[in-house]
Amino acid sequence: MRSIPVAILLILAGIFGGGQALAQEDGVSNLAAMSERLKGCWQPPDLPRGNPGMEITVQFTFKRDGNLLGRPRITYETHEATDDERIIYRTAVMQALQRCVPMPFTAGMGAAIAGRPLTIRFDDRRTHPKPKEKRAWLTTTTL
Repeated sequence: MRSIPVAILLILAGIFGGGQALAQEDGVSNLAAMSERLKGCWQPPDLPRGNPGMEITVQFTFKRDGNLLGRPRITYETHEATDDERIIYRTAVMQALQRCVPMPFTAGMGAAIAGRPLTIRFDDRRTHPKPKEKRAWLTTTTL
């Protein structure tokens, strides 16, 4: 008689315990997974054709629960960008962070990353400048 209730408890534990294990698998447990999530939230702004785009770097800190601690801070922007382009990219970066927050950290990752400043670079250069130097070792000469 006792084997039936024990079997039912084991089945229920498997159903509810399996959901918790699945939720932890979906959680962000390392920096690579966090980077992939942030990359998935990034949507580059629409720019006119021929606009080279720019690089922008942001520094921010997470709390243990995956929310942001304080305000994100822009630490680098491409020097050649106009003020209007900078505002457009700043807005795109902040929107990407809003889409990803709260970050679903696992308990261990949340404890490890809480309060530590992170720096992420968004590189949206669409036309890369060609090097201006001539590479002598690639030049063929006839003797």
